[in-house]
Amino acid sequence: MFIPHMSMVELEAECFSKVLPKVVKMFNDLVEEISSQVGGMSSQNSELRAFLRNSLQAMVQILETLSGCVRHVCSFKDSLTLETVRSLPFCILKVLKDTFLHCKESEVVYGGRMSLVTDLLQALFKEAYSLQKSLIELLDRIALGSAASEQEVSDILAAIHSLLEICSVISNLDIALHANTWKFIIRQSVKYQALLEEQLHHGDIVSCLCDDLLASFHTCLEIAQQMKQSGTQENVQCPEFKLFQKTTKMCRFFANTLVHYVKEFTAFLAKSCGYFHHVYLQILSKLPPSLWSPPISSAHSGEMSSVVLVAMDALIAQLLPFRPFAEAVLAEKQPDAESGPELLFPHCLLLVNITGKLSSQPEEVLRLWCEGSRFPEDTPKLSVFQALFRSFRACSAERAVPVLVPGVMTNGQAQSLVSLHQHVCVQLSAFAATLPAAHFPQLERTLLEVLLQPDTQTALLATDVWCFMARYGTAELCLHHVVLAAHLIKACPGECYQRSHLAMLLRRMMFLMTPQHQDIGRRVERDVVSAAGAAVTGWLETGCRLGELEAVNVALAASLAVVRCEATGSESVSSVLRMVSRLWPRMCVSQVQAYRPVQCTLRLLLSISAILVQSVDSHVICQALTCLSSLLSQKCPDDVVLAALDFLSSLGKLFIPPEIQSQVLPKLSSLNID
Repeated sequence: MFIPHMSMVELEAECFSKVLPKVVKMFNDLVEEISSQVGGMSSQNSELRAFLRNSLQAMVQILETLSGCVRHVCSFKDSLTLETVRSLPFCILKVLKDTFLHCKESEVVYGGRMSLVTDLLQALFKEAYSLQKSLIELLDRIALGSAASEQEVSDILAAIHSLLEICSVISNLDIALHANTWKFIIRQSVKYQALLEEQLHHGDIVSCLCDDLLASFHTCLEIAQQMKQSGTQENVQCPEFKLFQKTTKMCRFFANTLVHYVKEFTAFLAKSCGYFHHVYLQILSKLPPSLWSPPISSAHSGEMSSVVLVAMDALIAQLLPFRPFAEAVLAEKQPDAESGPELLFPHCLLLVNITGKLSSQPEEVLRLWCEGSRFPEDTPKLSVFQALFRSFRACSAERAVPVLVPGVMTNGQAQSLVSLHQHVCVQLSAFAATLPAAHFPQLERTLLEVLLQPDTQTALLATDVWCFMARYGTAELCLHHVVLAAHLIKACPGECYQRSHLAMLLRRMMFLMTPQHQDIGRRVERDVVSAAGAAVTGWLETGCRLGELEAVNVALAASLAVVRCEATGSESVSSVLRMVSRLWPRMCVSQVQAYRPVQCTLRLLLSISAILVQSVDSHVICQALTCLSSLLSQKCPDDVVLAALDFLSSLGKLFIPPEIQSQVLPKLSSLNID
């Protein structure tokens, strides 16, 4: 190969700028010619076969010539600038992309004829590999100062973006080439950050990084599955194990590279935050304890977790102060049971992870995550508390199985596996313990919202967290919450899940109050029972109208919440017993069958009587059994049947006096509950 003996400037102006575009066109023509003619190639068609082999050989020679040009330019001892060699890198990049694409598509292009040109395709790839390595060394030698011209900035940008396109082509061709290309892209982007940061295609770069990370991760999973199925997961000498190790290293490389790039260019990645969120969920969904994770050995899943999740955890920590990321994670619209059921559990774990990190964050970051949208012009988002409870509620399958997750390590003891409920409860309670007072109202509002929604297990989680707050906080705060729960119970319309959840909270919080405040609890208890007694008396004195029975049901439900507390005062118990004894004679079997409000009244009477059975008068028990013996012989609502079973079970604890045994025992023996 002959290269004119010229200075660097003359070489670019008189040779490279004029000759190299023609070389690119020639190379492109050869590729197109091969693609159009290869269909007729066979071992019998020697003329066409010779033509195609000559074309491939010409392509190899062009690459060798370009490599010689790079070596010649690198031999100059003078400092290199893009302006003096600009034609060479861009012509090489175009040729490289066409070469790698041709090699990647060779199975499709050549089909069954590939064996006729395998040697030349290998030579072509090998020469392209060498040429790209030389080009990267050349570009690394070029230095752009702060006073670089617009043309130089544009040129280095074009080089980076061209290599990014090449990355998407070579991802499945060669691991080392792929990794080295990415290293150069990131190295140059960070090296010239001040010059390039506003013009780099950040979205394309991180999107390609994420895609390569997911591709390597899924390849690791496939290899681990194959080893599990073949029983070779412990054989470190098998080819699959070595391939698994190499692919795992690529996972680590892509994850760490992504973290590094995001750290440098966070401010320019607002539009990519949704994809970061999606990638994190996708990875978590394929690893235990997710129900969607494939069957792989614990050793392999542990290694993949340590490689990928550690880096992804660092990524989450970096993005916490970034508003677009918070808006992506806390958006009201998240994957649901139809559009992405496998992502529900990972989303919940992500939110738990975030609450664990927020305690060490400054006030502005806490405000970003703990407050939802405040103004109409804000991007709609939930608070982290709302998002976490919604996500927990959506994980119905994981709660039912139940899925076990690693718990918190305490006092140096081994980490144990706990349920999702316990995991969320411990982490959220720990976060609440460090939460500044300014954010408590948002947490309290969320806990109340959860108590008033229909899912009982989610309400129980809110109750657990609320009780921790009451116990961890001041006595006055506990008292305030008890009074609030009592007033809300009184305001609930009839028997409903809201009343049941609030009563559960009230019962548990009563025991957390100080002895002095428990006296106030007694007053609240007496007020509730007194109001209930007045409602029952009013209904009885106004003619027992069916349309007004709802007020009686509200009174009975409030009374049931009171008597369920173990420390209920004797005065309140006596008042409730009087109510029950006055209402049992009013129970009419035909009305129970016909009207839902009367069914509700009967169910509440049975529940209260079961709890207070030791104190209920004998004649009241006889009235209840008479009603049940008539009612249970017919079709009866399930909730009434369950309440009846509970009541009959309580009679087993009761000593029945001899004087009423002749009335009670025959009725008991005649009951038939299907």
